[in-house]
Amino acid sequence: MRGDWLFRHQPDKQAELARNLRQIRGNGPTSAPGQDLAREWFRLAACEAVDVMRLRRDGRPLVRLVEIRGREHLEAALAAGKGAIVYSAHFSSFDCCFSLLGACGFPVTTIGRWQHNYTTGLSRAERQFWDLVYARPLRRHRKHPNIEPWTGRFDVAARAANVLRANEVITIAIDAPVLESDRARAVQVPFLGHQATLLPGAVGLAKATGATVLMGFLRRSANYSHQVLEISPPVPMDGSAATSFARCAAQLSAAISSSPAHWRYWASTADLANLGLISLRPPRSLAAEKLPLLERGLLDGTTPDQVDLPADASP
Repeated sequence: MRGDWLFRHQPDKQAELARNLRQIRGNGPTSAPGQDLAREWFRLAACEAVDVMRLRRDGRPLVRLVEIRGREHLEAALAAGKGAIVYSAHFSSFDCCFSLLGACGFPVTTIGRWQHNYTTGLSRAERQFWDLVYARPLRRHRKHPNIEPWTGRFDVAARAANVLRANEVITIAIDAPVLESDRARAVQVPFLGHQATLLPGAVGLAKATGATVLMGFLRRSANYSHQVLEISPPVPMDGSAATSFARCAAQLSAAISSSPAHWRYWASTADLANLGLISLRPPRSLAAEKLPLLERGLLDGTTPDQVDLPADASP
């Protein structure tokens, strides 16, 4: 109901979503199927807030609604003793997916940012609000604090490697926008029929530590309550880091193609431009390019996504 209400009352966001779909896929919500995709996008985004609430305390209200397929792949990776990296994306309730693994007993640490700590213009009270209603339920099920890879924090790789050497799990979103200072380390890979610019850092980490790399995507069922978390078999790490990373990107591209409404970035022009999938056009107005903070945060998530102006493409 909340998603349908937002679909009717956010014409600017609908228009942004349609424009981005047309540029990437060649069609948008001007046709009946496109309208259905846009409505589903709003519905899935609204459901994320409920997932966060279900993770409070022991997280069982969410755990019992999620079927984990491929759990044996993660268990086998940890049985090998060198840790595991679970790659996902801004796909459905990805942040809840990471914490769900922790609620299921896996020692999880996430590489990502609590964006509300960095968004300019937020008051102290607003930051505390986001920490209370969003970050705290997610953080409860993660073994260590997030490893936040801002520019200049050279201990990120070392901290992540220590987690893997302790035979624990690292989770990370593969499609995080690239900071300008990190462009030299980014690679271009085939993605949704285009070339996307992404950081393959976790693949290099896996090659250095011997950790197993898995892909994990959380998909919502037709009843909107039950979900399926699909964990892939290990991604082959032979060849160069760019080659191995392209295999991960290909699995993400396939997941988005099969369940397009689950990908949060369709309605984020700045993030798609940062990935190199579309050309960035000057925003019409502030009101047309972002939702109110409360709506945007609950819809898009806050780590490692952004809740500030789209022109700020911080991951």
